Amino acid sequence: MRTGKAGGFLFEADIIGKIRRALASPAASAAPWLRLGLGDDAAILRPCLRQVAPRRPKHRANREWVLSCDAFLEGVHFRLDVHPARDIGYKALARAVSDLAAMGGRPRFFLLNLALPASRTGEWLDDFLAGVREASRKLDMSVVGGDTSRFPQLAINITVGGEVPAGQALTRSRARPGDLIFVTGTLGAAQLGLELHLRGLDRRSLRLALAAHLHPSIHLNLGRWLSGDKPSGPKIASAAIDTSDGLSTDLAHICDSSGVGAQILAGRLPMVRVPKECKRLRLDPQQLALHGGEDYQLLFTVRRGMAYQIPSQYQGVRITHIGEITRGAGIEIVQENGRRERLSPQGWDPFRK
Repeated sequence: MRTGKAGGFLFEADIIGKIRRALASPAASAAPWLRLGLGDDAAILRPCLRQVAPRRPKHRANREWVLSCDAFLEGVHFRLDVHPARDIGYKALARAVSDLAAMGGRPRFFLLNLALPASRTGEWLDDFLAGVREASRKLDMSVVGGDTSRFPQLAINITVGGEVPAGQALTRSRARPGDLIFVTGTLGAAQLGLELHLRGLDRRSLRLALAAHLHPSIHLNLGRWLSGDKPSGPKIASAAIDTSDGLSTDLAHICDSSGVGAQILAGRLPMVRVPKECKRLRLDPQQLALHGGEDYQLLFTVRRGMAYQIPSQYQGVRITHIGEITRGAGIEIVQENGRRERLSPQGWDPFRK
């Protein structure tokens, strides 16, 4: 079991493992409505057909529900002295929906749990809700419930629900040796935006860098295309995840779940460009790309024989081939000079000191 250098504390993966052992999902025979429980971006539930009303559309029998939840906490994920209320609201919902995109799901509804101090129930709350409303309209979702409570700090938890064609959801566990690895968009952009925002460098010339941190794009259509959610379309991706914690950490999740290793080509990484006026910050584009979190890009694998179907862009979203799944365990990065290095997961972990 991994512990910190000082010993005694656990990393996030260890805590999740402890929860899985203590609260194991029921067996399929005992819960026929559950197709996938703990351990992925979202749970997958089968509809209980015996309870479906006679007038329910028949095509719903060929769909499954995907459910996920996400915590967004003051002092951990955002700072009130830095982040505007409207941006906090927008991002709170968008980041939760990213889990559905990684499964190839179509979002439908969400529940909002909000704990906040009384001092934030006026103008701040109005702006926050305006941001949630903006995201819900863009993502075509409806709020269906939730809860509110008074608390000294802001604590936001959003549960999201969507649907996928039966048996088509993307998971982390089906990558195989020889599969090619792809990623969307630009890596490290959100981390760069955060670094600039924390330093008060929110100039007009840096707006694009800041946008990746404040208003992440969620690639729902691409996720659905990869899952085969289209007329007579096959599933294209073998495994997928969103880069919420950073490439090094999220690729490790795929490798661990699939029982494989991976090789990344450094020269192929779609790295963020650090603006000239920020050179004094000495931010390394490769380190940002490998370990920076909250990009919410799609990281996915494809069988080599299917890779010809992957375009360089999909509906304006850049797609880059960055490596290959290998036998064994662990991730290796090959630098442009040919040097091979072990790549350890160093992305976001709330329990890492």
